[in-house]
Amino acid sequence: RIPPLKANCSVLLGLFSDARSQPEFCDNHIITAQRIELSPAGEYLIPNPEELGCVRFCVVYDHDTGLTDWQEKEKETGNGAASGTEISSSGSTSSQDAGEGGALLHARNLEHFSRHPVLVLKGGYKRFSACYHFLKSYKTVWMPQELDNFEPYPVEILPAKLYMGNFKQASDKQIQKDLKIKALVNVSEEPVTLFAEEGKSLHIPVPDSLKADLFSSFATISHFIDAQLEVGAVLVFSSLGISRSSTATMAYLMHSCRFSLQVCHCHSPCRNSALHFSS
Repeated sequence: RIPPLKANCSVLLGLFSDARSQPEFCDNHIITAQRIELSPAGEYLIPNPEELGCVRFCVVYDHDTGLTDWQEKEKETGNGAASGTEISSSGSTSSQDAGEGGALLHARNLEHFSRHPVLVLKGGYKRFSACYHFLKSYKTVWMPQELDNFEPYPVEILPAKLYMGNFKQASDKQIQKDLKIKALVNVSEEPVTLFAEEGKSLHIPVPDSLKADLFSSFATISHFIDAQLEVGAVLVFSSLGISRSSTATMAYLMHSCRFSLQVCHCHSPCRNSALHFSS
């Protein structure tokens, strides 16, 4: 059995539930995912209902739920296959339509035991594994120490293009390879060289202080990111990957993508009072 990822002793951060067959699950699955078991009558079993009440993000997936709708949307928008992993709410209804995939059926069952909306991975494992092959695993048993040592990846801001993280993630060569990072934006005080030969870097020395002037560098950061996105992915990072990198990332989204501040906040995982857009 695989314990969910923990944020602290009272809140379980995330739980991935795999609704595919046993052979498919054993072949490979999303890291830390649990396979959903079936009863002898063919009904989905609810794993540990008490635990589900504490899970903040419960995500269910099967092989390709929603893939047809996603493909039609891709044709309309012209986006490629690596356009990111979207998740959609399963809805509050408890009806089970015959044409629905296993993920949707199980998500509706889980909603009765979860305090938060249950999410369905759009496109299922087929789409996810194509976009994020480095997050696949064949392990079915994880020790608590292994989960504690698991290193998270940077936050994906723009699918396969723009990421936000901390110094440790930026200096990880495997992460650079997996995400195809070709440029780095360093918004911390410490100058560092994280690329051996290839790749471009921009250093904006900014102290971790509310009085620091990051506003005057917004244009420089945005122009650099725009130029580098034509070559590959860009990672914006600071020491801890919180306020400075988040502010710089949101400034880019507003400048180059013409996003509103409200939309930018939805893209950013760091929505706190330390984010200021004035010098």
